[in-house]
Amino acid sequence: MLPYFLLFLGLVILLYGGKILVDGASAMAVKLGMSAGLIGMTVVAFGTSAPELLVSVNAALKGNSDISIGNVIGSNIANIALVLGITGLFYPILIRKSHIRFDYVVTLLVTILFYGLAYNGLIGFWEGILLFATFIAFNVYLFKSPGADLVDNTEVEEEIEQVKDYSWVASIGLFLGGVAGLYLGSELLVTNAVKISREFGISERIIGVTIIAIGTSLPELITSIIAALSKRTDLALGNILGSNIMNILSIIGLTAIIMPIGVSQEFIDSDFLWMIGITVFLFILMRSKMRVSRVEGSLLLFSYFAYLYFLL
Repeated sequence: MLPYFLLFLGLVILLYGGKILVDGASAMAVKLGMSAGLIGMTVVAFGTSAPELLVSVNAALKGNSDISIGNVIGSNIANIALVLGITGLFYPILIRKSHIRFDYVVTLLVTILFYGLAYNGLIGFWEGILLFATFIAFNVYLFKSPGADLVDNTEVEEEIEQVKDYSWVASIGLFLGGVAGLYLGSELLVTNAVKISREFGISERIIGVTIIAIGTSLPELITSIIAALSKRTDLALGNILGSNIMNILSIIGLTAIIMPIGVSQEFIDSDFLWMIGITVFLFILMRSKMRVSRVEGSLLLFSYFAYLYFLL
């Protein structure tokens, strides 16, 4: 029972550490004069992906590459099929033309690039450099794009309101505390996930794309459900697509720079194809009525359960 408890504890510490890191980093960003728009695209976006990053880097350093890859692929599949599916059941997700013309196109291209780089069974240092350089270029484009500071940043502004009066000492303390929490949480999560997988003869790949991936996707799920209940789902799709882009470019990129990531043939033959297929399926649903309502949400959820069925 202890490994299960420690795995759950690691997940809680990981998610809470990410929240503390965002609070501390946001407070410092406010003191440096950053706008709500830039804070949302940088500090908050990075903070929500920090759990996946620490888990993937930790797993790669321990030689558990299947967890590194599985974490990202599983998170991206869960973000689209599980998170958007559940959100659509609560309240329709409105589709903007910019979602299809830019966010979605970039997501699909980055997903295919990820598959192409992994096809030979290894994502090495130079592939990591390519991915992370693309991530930097993508963010530079966002910063320079017209209206970067004019989008709805209500949630970010509420976050800023809570932390704007923090002192420098408190801000730095929270940031460092968040980093420590992320490290400790990732250590507990990866170590005990491996123990459980070996105890039951379950592959690290399956643990990575299910338990760990769903666990690290909880922030996106909770945020999207809250937005749906508040009937503010117009940004939900953009946030999910942005998260998927960041997962591949920054998490896989940085992890590969630190330690080459081995990719097993099972990922190439199955999980990558599911990730690409569900991403394409989302486009078909988006183009139907320019919204993800209960019907589309149900179809997305069905696709996720179908993936789990063939996986297990």
